[in-house]
Amino acid sequence: MTEPKKPGAEWHGAQMDFSKSMSYGDYLGLEQILNAQHPLSPNHNEMLFIVQHQTSELWMKLMLHELHAVCDHIRRDDLPPAFKMLARVARIMDQLVHAWDVLATMTPPEYTAIRPYLGASSGFQSHQYREIEFILGNKNANMLAVHEHTPTHALLDAALRAPSLYDEAIRLLARKGLKIDAARLDGDWTQPTTANESVKEAWLEVYRDTEHHWALYELAEKLVDLETAFRFWRFRHVTTVERIIGFKTGTGGTAGVSYLRKMLDVVLFPELFALRTAL
Repeated sequence: MTEPKKPGAEWHGAQMDFSKSMSYGDYLGLEQILNAQHPLSPNHNEMLFIVQHQTSELWMKLMLHELHAVCDHIRRDDLPPAFKMLARVARIMDQLVHAWDVLATMTPPEYTAIRPYLGASSGFQSHQYREIEFILGNKNANMLAVHEHTPTHALLDAALRAPSLYDEAIRLLARKGLKIDAARLDGDWTQPTTANESVKEAWLEVYRDTEHHWALYELAEKLVDLETAFRFWRFRHVTTVERIIGFKTGTGGTAGVSYLRKMLDVVLFPELFALRTAL
């Protein structure tokens, strides 16, 4: 006689026994991920705070994966894959913008209940966020001090000293025959991006003859999309923090909302926005 199937042994042809093969949870490492939340307070709302920031770090990991690849493709003059990756990074930032909508459900009393348990930890200390800023050209060597005694210090130092994504785009303009000041092409990569008239004129030439410079034109618009998404992300961060803590000092010692508002004034790709007035 045929042995009867055990209950749950079959479901519409799907494999049910994973005792000898890799399952969904195995592939994604869900045991480690779903057991990485360790609230320190007795407050129910701390889980939201932890998950919000952990998922943001995962999205940033993917963002860095894409941005490094974008730089590699631009260095090789291989733009079509870079366009796809830049579009993906902008959509990742959209995800991060909407993540603030969830955190905004936390009210001031709920945050106050967990804040003493956070110590001096702060998103300001996120090494992945700092690397993203460095890759996008917002360089600041002082920010390395936070990570001086961690394994990430060397990685951030390398990002500080390397050409930014925008630097690579400008070097590409020069390779395509557009006139860029030699000082801009051989600048100090550890410094933040500053506007340069020759770069503005080169981008203006691209925008005034898009048919001839179509690939560079598309790259420029992808960069504008990227910075626009980044600005939304920063703005949503500011408004969420103000909604939850007002103008209190941040946990990491920053000035909180007033510090974050200053960051809204940072322009990553200045010539690409300035040229719009001249067109």
